[in-house]
Amino acid sequence: MSDPQIDPAGNTQAFRAFAQQQDVEASKEQPSRLPVWIAVGAALVVILAVVAYLLVR
Repeated sequence: MSDPQIDPAGNTQAFRAFAQQQDVEASKEQPSRLPVWIAVGAALVVILAVVAYLLVR
């Protein structure tokens, strides 16, 4: 049974194309995680407010 994957190191041209493809994929902009950090911060503030309310009550 033959392997459907072609080894990019088989020749120089294929390897260069493979390496450039990896560089392009790696350089794509990652989505911002700022909304996640804002949500985590808001949740912590709410939890701390509830704990403080229960301790003072």
